[in-house]
Amino acid sequence: MSGRDPFCQPRRIRRGAALTLVFASVLVAGAATGALPQDDRNSAPGKVRSAGPAASRTDVARAAEEAVADGTSPMEAAKRAVSRSGDRWGAVYSRGEYQEFEEALDGQYTGVGLWARSERDGRIEVTKVRAGSPAATAGIRPGDLLRSVDGEQTDGRPVTEVVSLLRGDATDAPAGTAVRLGLERGSRAWTQTLRRARLSTDSVTVRELAGRVTVIKVATFTKGSGHQVRAAVRRAPRGAGIVLDLRGNSGGLVTEAVTAASAFLDGGLVATYDVDGEQRALHAEPGGDTTKPLVTLVDGGTMSAAELLTGAVQDRGRALVVGSRTFGKGSVQMPSRLPDGSVAELTVGHYRTPSGRGADGRGITPDLETDEDALQRAQAVLRGLASPS
Repeated sequence: MSGRDPFCQPRRIRRGAALTLVFASVLVAGAATGALPQDDRNSAPGKVRSAGPAASRTDVARAAEEAVADGTSPMEAAKRAVSRSGDRWGAVYSRGEYQEFEEALDGQYTGVGLWARSERDGRIEVTKVRAGSPAATAGIRPGDLLRSVDGEQTDGRPVTEVVSLLRGDATDAPAGTAVRLGLERGSRAWTQTLRRARLSTDSVTVRELAGRVTVIKVATFTKGSGHQVRAAVRRAPRGAGIVLDLRGNSGGLVTEAVTAASAFLDGGLVATYDVDGEQRALHAEPGGDTTKPLVTLVDGGTMSAAELLTGAVQDRGRALVVGSRTFGKGSVQMPSRLPDGSVAELTVGHYRTPSGRGADGRGITPDLETDEDALQRAQAVLRGLASPS
């Protein structure tokens, strides 16, 4: 993976659809998003609700068209229009960035298999290396410094730019193309040539703890992750308690979050949302396991689709939520293609939990708030839930 976290930047647009909606969560390095059910793709763009961020969609389209006529960049013109709109979550992405978002949410990406972050002094440090990836095969380790990519110095660059260089976005570099890295480890400096590969993400991991506790960790809601959660719940031993760990989950595909909710609910409402004032609803599939005790872990990095799932199991009385207040991203974005292939996303509505709570700007408050030893607290709560009353 090229980047500090592939899901700091995922978005998704279904090509050929008349309308695709996404829940987007802007992070330092980009955004996380989730596509809504396919039924919504056939909706025509509705009336603009009122003055406010949604009204800028026409302005952005007009600015892009004028840029084409003037021979300037539609993407840059759209960025200026979005900035003027006051839309907190509005953003404009290049064709390459949006393609990266699509691949990430499909659970696939092209890269070398490393995560990195920017240190305070501007240097780029490798924080994680995927097992079996080109980076791992080359012997790159966490703590190594990435000093250059194909001869371009990385010091002082934003992580997003380094990600783009590693992936070869400027040339749409496919799997198999070479990329030359300048690396440093202590007093040793060397150059390593890797070949990019097609890699898959592991967004759901499952582990068993003592005391018949199954921990299901969902890093983000990529394609298929909801079914992985359902399978993990079915495999959990009878009478086992489940910890659904959504800490640091930056969102993803809302359809997958709804499928995950279906693992714990026997049908019923998951969330409502509005698009240009029109109210719609998301429902769980019937047949979920409603008997195994459930605790959901959250923190300030729990965002968007992960907040939607948290609000659903909390409001429906299915889970006790442990941790710290979630991020607070509960608005709906609509993407629009610009003439140069870039994509503008603008706010068109908000979602609410089954009880009618809005998460945007507020987040979800846990039933038990704790910043430390959250997993241990969750285990203690499960023991209490499993004890006879």
